[in-house]
Amino acid sequence: MTPPAVLPEYGVFSGPVVCDSLLHFMKLTLNTILFTGGGSGIGRGLAEAFHALGNQVIISGRNTGRLQEVASANPGMQYLTVDMTDPDSIASFAARLEEEYPTLNVLFNNAGVMIPENVLTAKDTGDATAMVTTNLLGPIRLTTALLPLLRQQPGSAVINVTSGLAFVPLAMTPTYSATKAALHSYTESLRHQLKDTTVEVIELAPPYVATELMGEHQATDPRAMPLGDFIAEVMGLFETQPTPSGIYVERVQFLRTASHQGPEHYAEVFKTLNGHFG
Repeated sequence: MTPPAVLPEYGVFSGPVVCDSLLHFMKLTLNTILFTGGGSGIGRGLAEAFHALGNQVIISGRNTGRLQEVASANPGMQYLTVDMTDPDSIASFAARLEEEYPTLNVLFNNAGVMIPENVLTAKDTGDATAMVTTNLLGPIRLTTALLPLLRQQPGSAVINVTSGLAFVPLAMTPTYSATKAALHSYTESLRHQLKDTTVEVIELAPPYVATELMGEHQATDPRAMPLGDFIAEVMGLFETQPTPSGIYVERVQFLRTASHQGPEHYAEVFKTLNGHFG
């Protein structure tokens, strides 16, 4: 069997970069865009990139100080706090958005938490509950709350940030991987149900990127894709017309397409991934 064209650092896929496309044309300027989890990492990077294009950008999260820091560094960017684990906080947040930003037309569901779990030593499901609530129920609740506003706009989009681990799980983060697989599935169904509306639905599945998602070591891990490179490649894919329904940078392709090449190839990719990170 030919070995998969994979480097342990989530690195190389030798096949073509594939983007699933529907006939949508998301504009990149003159939008009003909300980024959950916009205070750091991928959320901050994308928020700043879209802000630089002249969009009205609102970032959200729980850490007011961090949000203030990002907004101060990007004059004109706005911020609001929300607890994505709290249904009441999400409901009041959505109501405030509708009142203060009635032209809101793009939602980036980016907020998430990633916690390693050892099922052999775990005493409770507290971490698992936190990840399901934040990574899956949070985007579902916020999307549901904002869909009436988004549907009022002549053109709008929901972008759900999943992960390469939605396609091949990292065994050391079983619940995180499962929430991203579930969000991928939810995104597919949401897109189908909204296919005859003005709302397009896009999946953005990052690879292993140099952020602080799992602590400071990840931000400096040489195996991780540099954040600046990731943001640049993502923005290039958003410029594609028609707009891809899936934004998948080259480094995530070996995970995304693992099952396409049969069960033996998938098993080899799973073994490679988990042998390196396990």
